[in-house]
Amino acid sequence: MSRTAKALATALLLCVVAVASGCGSARPAPDATNVDVLASAIRQRIPGGFVGLSMEYSGVSAYAGSDPTAPNPIFEQLVRNLAPGQRPVLRVGGDTTDWAWWPVPGMTRPGGMRITLDPHWIAVGHALARDLNARLIVGVNLEADNARIAGTMAQALISGIGRAAVSALELGNEPELYASFGWYRTPAGRAIPGRAHTWSFPAFANDFASIARSLPRVPVAGPNIGSPRWLSLLGPFIAGQPRLGLVAIHRYPFKHCSASSAISPSQLLSDAATKGLADGVTGFVALAHARGEPLRITEMNGIACGGERGVSDTFASALWALDALFQMARVGVDGINIHTATGRISEMFSFRRLNGSWRGYVRPIYYGLLTFARAVPAGSTLLRVSGPGGSLSSYATRAPDGRIRVVLINKDLGRSRLIAVRAPGDAEGALQLLRAPSIGARTGVTLGGRSFGAPTRSGVLPAPARTIVHKAHGRYVIELPPATAALLTL
Repeated sequence: MSRTAKALATALLLCVVAVASGCGSARPAPDATNVDVLASAIRQRIPGGFVGLSMEYSGVSAYAGSDPTAPNPIFEQLVRNLAPGQRPVLRVGGDTTDWAWWPVPGMTRPGGMRITLDPHWIAVGHALARDLNARLIVGVNLEADNARIAGTMAQALISGIGRAAVSALELGNEPELYASFGWYRTPAGRAIPGRAHTWSFPAFANDFASIARSLPRVPVAGPNIGSPRWLSLLGPFIAGQPRLGLVAIHRYPFKHCSASSAISPSQLLSDAATKGLADGVTGFVALAHARGEPLRITEMNGIACGGERGVSDTFASALWALDALFQMARVGVDGINIHTATGRISEMFSFRRLNGSWRGYVRPIYYGLLTFARAVPAGSTLLRVSGPGGSLSSYATRAPDGRIRVVLINKDLGRSRLIAVRAPGDAEGALQLLRAPSIGARTGVTLGGRSFGAPTRSGVLPAPARTIVHKAHGRYVIELPPATAALLTL
């Protein structure tokens, strides 16, 4: 940067942090990047509950606790934060969908059932749904290949949690893997897969349709798959499933299922992991919407198989999540459930109860989700933005009250960006930065200068520090450090 440009940048930075005006004579520096927010909308409305959580059956007690009369208030508040003024969407299932059952009278527990649901579990689930006014997508066992098991489990969940709270029954979890992994082991230790090696997509579609007929009259979510080969057959599946009420798929940009599949922070922040991931579901959205059904990604995170240490548990995951959520909104996806599994590297938060009081430990990825929630109030529309792309991602929304929010993500790990934003109106801007000491930081993440701390005893992030940006010569100018995101509210 030239000496003149540096001087102008310094002056503009003073404009950013000032709480009073007086920078009206400043002009954008020669090397500033222009971002223009356009008045036209990409989509008319981002659905309520767009950002939700996905967790295992075992995660309900780990996060909400085991006392149905007093669920963990910190967990409940962290869920509320992601859907302010909306009904949050919780997906309960994951791998444990096909390991769980509700005992069937007269039937011996099948070998693959590691989790037996009972009235106490149901009571905790009911209390959680009631306190949050949540919509639940609950998993129902398909791998057992038994209509009585599926129907009994579904009826117990609906009766106990409450029909108004169960928005869909997710039948099975990633059935493309049934023939590849052991569902249970014999007494001699031999692994028995859930299906024979001849298991195919047509066979799955037939099983899905047959068992779906045994379920209560609640929307059924499917096919709950993530492999590209099976997803290529989504159109025929949708056309052949009369009980389908929610098209549900799973998406991860990367897998870390073996030591040979190492992923770097820069890979997670690449266009392939965000824009490319979203572009890959555009056709699936069109298929679902042509049938009049919503498409929800009921399980998503950055790296499958529990994540990768040094990436999934660091600030890189926060920037990835913020970018990926906006990209999925751009292509018309109706909602996302980010998966968190207890004890895994990619876990979003954890909790301890000491002397009767809960303490919460919030991981970096959650801050990315929270930034999106703040940028997309209930009823917001996604606006068109003209920007350079590449290592700078830019998005904008208009809330029902007319206020515009601009999100900027500097994915360059070594270079600051001076950004000049043009947007309708002349209101002063309120700036919040999402930042951390480094891209690999596990602690020290802040949004608007505030942190949940370690631990949080409330699940509430303090109000952001007051940082005002004034419009000068038609633009709001922001200096964005490397690996940092900004939320500008106008």
